[in-house]
Formats: sequence, structure tokens, C-alpha cells
Amino acid sequence: MKEKPDPSSFDLASVNWTVSKYSGGGGNCVRVAVVNGYVLVGDSQNPDRLPHVYTPAEAKAWLLGAKDTDFDFILGL
Repeated sequence: MKEKPDPSSFDLASVNWTVSKYSGGGGNCVRVAVVNGYVLVGDSQNPDRLPHVYTPAEAKAWLLGAKDTDFDFILGL
């Protein structure tokens, strides 16, 4: 398995982040971006914190699990 890059190695100032339309614009957003083939996940309330870095396979597994309600317990659903 290839080692993932350190998040500080990315030029984060030029990243085009995307947030969910469900966040309501209140700044309580998980933000995501794809950079150099990696999925970055950050916190819009703390943009100076480094994002987490995931491979596309990791992000896909999580996203498919979320769509399939695997993580609904997090919100008490």
C-alpha cells in the first residue's frame, strides 16, 4: 500500500473546497476536495487545521456506507 502524503504537502490555499448543500451556510460544514488524486476532508469552521487525507478507495467505502445508513447511529437516527 502506497503511503499517503502529509496534508501539509498540499498547497491548501489554492484548493477548491466543496461543502454540502445541507449545511445551511452556517459554517458547520465538512468540506471536501480532490487534490493530486487524494480526497481531502476538512473542517470549514477551522480552515487553518490540516485536512485528513484519504485514498479514493477509502472515500468511496465511507461514502457508500453513509448512503447505505451504516453511520446513522452517529446522529442517533
